[in-house]
Amino acid sequence: MTGLRHRLHVMMERRFPEKRLFLRSDDQTRFIRLRPATQLMAWSGSAVLIGWTIVATAILIMDSIGAGNFRAQALRDQMTYEERLNVLSSERDQRAAEAIAAQQRFNSALEQISLMQSELLRSEERRRELETGIEVIQATLRRTMAERADAQERVDLLQAALDGNGDVLPGTGGSADAAGTVDLLAAALAETAEERDQIASDAEFALEHAAEMELELRLLQEKNDAIFSQLEEAFTVSVEPLDNMFRAAGMDPDQVLSTVRSGYSGTGGPLTPLQFSTRGGPNDPDAERANSILRQMDRLNMYRIAAERIPFDMPVKAGFRFTSGYGMRWGRMHNGTDFAAPVGTPIYAPADGVVTFAGWSSGYGRLVKIRHAFGIETRYAHQSRIRVEVGQRVSRGDHIGDIGNSGRSTGPHLHYEIRVGGSAVNPMTYIRAGQDVF
Repeated sequence: MTGLRHRLHVMMERRFPEKRLFLRSDDQTRFIRLRPATQLMAWSGSAVLIGWTIVATAILIMDSIGAGNFRAQALRDQMTYEERLNVLSSERDQRAAEAIAAQQRFNSALEQISLMQSELLRSEERRRELETGIEVIQATLRRTMAERADAQERVDLLQAALDGNGDVLPGTGGSADAAGTVDLLAAALAETAEERDQIASDAEFALEHAAEMELELRLLQEKNDAIFSQLEEAFTVSVEPLDNMFRAAGMDPDQVLSTVRSGYSGTGGPLTPLQFSTRGGPNDPDAERANSILRQMDRLNMYRIAAERIPFDMPVKAGFRFTSGYGMRWGRMHNGTDFAAPVGTPIYAPADGVVTFAGWSSGYGRLVKIRHAFGIETRYAHQSRIRVEVGQRVSRGDHIGDIGNSGRSTGPHLHYEIRVGGSAVNPMTYIRAGQDVF
């Protein structure tokens, strides 16, 4: 053990020979002995310090480089996100323009349907008048034919009397009155012949008029067929998008119509359904087609009423961008869709309803709640100004407030929620469903 220590001391002496550090003062001189072990420890400490400094500096440099790369990547991601938002905004504007065009086409179709309905009713009345006229002409013709047969019988009787083979008509008074009887028969024969000619002329006129009325009735029937075809096609084009809209929102169209029909108390309007009666006679194909079209009109009218009461429309019309959608966000559930826009941007009611809350609500800030039909409620949070009051009835498109930054908000935006039966659902489900209609 002593030998090993001696060898180590010799090796350190070679590398770190013993040194003395003299310290001289006024009256004395002192020195400090730097042994090899002390020098080794000092050298090792210095090496460790220098190594640590190099490593720390390298770490700081690499972290700075990494942070720069991260910032650059974040900037690139932000630019990509903004480009995507711009594309989505352009698509939204395009869809809004398409929705406006679809609404205009829908209104135009309603006007055409109303005009066609009026034309159809006039055509149906004209057809019934023609049928009544034909029945009157046929009755007149039958009566004329009967009178003609009766007149012919009288003519034959008078002709037989004139031909006279010695027989006379009862009541002539014998041969002494033969001349008077002949004159009487001649006058009666002339009168009967005149009546026969008149009856024949009337019958010929009735036949010609009946043929003209049958031609007019056939042309009218062809016109009615064309109107029916146009109406049926128009309803197919108009009703199918509405069916798809309700199904896309997860709603049963038949149940929606049943609910609206049972709760709707309004009357009148251009699309009020009628019924064509067959008056107890056989089924009329035209009447059945007309009733079918009127039932479709009633369905379209009920759809229109339901669509105005369900939030299919957008709550923001001016320039905006979607910032947060429905779903999990930062580990928490985000129950709505956010529309970012400048402070003061108008907020519109997407459907008819009644305001149930209008005021401050903790994290929501200035909040408006609207109750719609079918157990649907919409919420509009973080407003800068509320423009409605509790109990107020609003219609689709009414200005209900302005976008703001109140409550727990990181910037000016509208937090928009839709709740069905108290449970939050994705608002985009309804907005996408109504894109092709509104």
